[in-house]
Amino acid sequence: MTTFGIFLSGEELNPRAMVEAGQLAEQAGFTHAWLSDHYHPWQESQGQSSFVWSVLGGLATTTQLTMTTAVTCPTFRIHPAILAQAAATTAALAPGRFRFGVGSGEALNEHILGEAWPPVSIRLERLEEAVDVMRQLWSGEIVTHQGRYYTVHNAKIFSLPEEDIPVLISGFGPEATDLAARIGDGWMSTSPDADGHAQFKSKNNGVTQAGLKICWAPTEEEAKETAFRLWSHSGMGGQASQDVPMWHTFESIGENNTPDRLAEKVACGPDPQIAVERIREYVDAGFDEIYIAQMGDNQAGGIRFLAEEVLPLL
Repeated sequence: MTTFGIFLSGEELNPRAMVEAGQLAEQAGFTHAWLSDHYHPWQESQGQSSFVWSVLGGLATTTQLTMTTAVTCPTFRIHPAILAQAAATTAALAPGRFRFGVGSGEALNEHILGEAWPPVSIRLERLEEAVDVMRQLWSGEIVTHQGRYYTVHNAKIFSLPEEDIPVLISGFGPEATDLAARIGDGWMSTSPDADGHAQFKSKNNGVTQAGLKICWAPTEEEAKETAFRLWSHSGMGGQASQDVPMWHTFESIGENNTPDRLAEKVACGPDPQIAVERIREYVDAGFDEIYIAQMGDNQAGGIRFLAEEVLPLL
């Protein structure tokens, strides 16, 4: 049976709003949450970009939600040895309720320290080594690692959870999906990629997660306006979503979109059947867990809409 969770967008919601939305989602019956991990928003109109580890701590101690980062890049702006400690602390705060979703990153967030943005083959190599470094540290042993990309000298994490930390790998395309199947405890996507899902499951029976967005509002026109104002680039970036380093470029990409065209890809408005049609694409693709974000400030309305009107139809 598919599990449906809430997707909390740190690019739109300030830290307190993220925690409050998670609490509202739990009250509405959700048991799982995705949390995005960005340094910059996709568009300036979104206006936020909080440090996800603080938000995870807030949710870990005020809810019983099972949480997954969607996703953290452990290879550029934060060294994997530091992220290993952050993940271990979060997992200790939320025993059995934290899954570490990781990916090869976007230039939008990872360029800030001045490193060159390499091709995807190098980014995947770095990700594989980073996951290995983190798992070594989660063993509780003293770790010294001299790898191709990362160095660790005599490091030991003392605050560890009792359970292993599952590592789920975001995979866009066959190479990343193959890496997820080879080294991951699960696979993550933001598209209803049935072929990628089948590729992963043929080699690894781990959990599969997917995320999508809707925009509920009392009227369809209001929802379209909100979705376009905050996510005008949605569905148009392609490879640019990984390689473009600045948010204003995504805004430029969005100039070629329209509210009506965006609404062909994002469920907008108060009709639950439209949202069901979008979500069902992910159900039919076979995902074990599907996470749904409400675009805009009206998180309470979107959560109520999902819990009371949409999910019962699924």
